[in-house]
Amino acid sequence: MDLRRQISAGSGECLLFALTPPRQSVTPEQAQDIADATLKRLRPLDLDALVLYDIDDESDRNSEDRPFPYLPTADPADFYATYLTQWPRPVVIYRCVGKYEERNLADWLTSIDSGDVLGVFVGASSTSKQMLTDLPRAHALHQQLRPELTLGAVTITERHTVRTDEHLRMLAKQDRGCAFFVSQVVYDMDATKSLLSDYAYTCAERGVRPRPVIFTLAVCGSLKTLEFLQWLGVVVPRWVENDLRHADDPLTVSAEQCLRTARELLGFGRRLGVPVGFNVESVSNRRSEIEAAVGLAVELRTMLDQAAPS
Repeated sequence: MDLRRQISAGSGECLLFALTPPRQSVTPEQAQDIADATLKRLRPLDLDALVLYDIDDESDRNSEDRPFPYLPTADPADFYATYLTQWPRPVVIYRCVGKYEERNLADWLTSIDSGDVLGVFVGASSTSKQMLTDLPRAHALHQQLRPELTLGAVTITERHTVRTDEHLRMLAKQDRGCAFFVSQVVYDMDATKSLLSDYAYTCAERGVRPRPVIFTLAVCGSLKTLEFLQWLGVVVPRWVENDLRHADDPLTVSAEQCLRTARELLGFGRRLGVPVGFNVESVSNRRSEIEAAVGLAVELRTMLDQAAPS
C-alpha cells in the first residue's frame, strides 16, 4: 500500500530510509553521481519512502564543540526534483521552518506534487533560536494552502523525559493537521515506551485515533558517531554506551540493539493500538556505516513482513 494511504488508514508498519542531501559545494555532476549511487543502493530494499533531511545549524542547542563540522547542504526539495527523478516511491521532505520566510514556505507548499511528496515540518532547535517562520504558523499555512498534502511532525523522546509533555505536543500538532510522527534517533527504549504509552492512553481519553509513529534508528560505528548522537541530544543508556565503547565491532552491536528496539516497540505499539513504523537514518559518509544502515533496513523489512498479520 502507498505510504500516504497507509498513514490515512492508520497502518503505520512502514519502512523509511533517511539521508541528508549533498553539500552545497558539490558540482551538479557530483550531485548526480551521489543520487545515482543512492538509487542503486536503495532500490532493492523495498522501502515505503525515502526521507530527505533539511539540515540546519543546531549549535544553539549545545554549547560544546560539534563533533562534526556543520556544512550547509543542498535544499532537499531541489535535490529530489533535480537529481532523484528516477526514485519510484514517495519521498518525505523535511522543512526546518525557521530557516524560511513565510512566502518561501507558501511557494513550496503550492508548487509540490502532493501525490509524490509528504512533508515534515521541524521547529526551532532551541527556544533561543531566531525563527523566520514559527511552527504554528507553518502548520496554518499548510491548512490554508495544501491541506491535502500529508504532513508529519517530529517527536523527541528526550524532551518527554525532561518535561513529560511530549505526548501533548504530539496531540497539539495532530490538531493542526499532522497525520504522522517521525522520532529523533532512539536508543533509550524504556523512555520511548513511556512516551508511546502516554500518547496512546491520552488519545483514548480524548477519543482520538492515534497517528502512526515512525521511530528513527541509526547504527553507530565509531566513538565519534556516538559523541555526535549525544551532542544532538540523543540519550544512549549507559549500558548501551559501554557495549559500543568496548565492542570489537560496534557496528554489529549497534545494529543488533536497533533490531531489539524495533521488535520491542513494534510489539508494544500493537498492544497499545498505536501504529508503529521505522526510519533508518544514514547520514554518515563512512562506507562501513552506510552499508550497515542498508543491512539494518534489510533486517527490518524482513521483521515487518514476518510480523504482518496474515
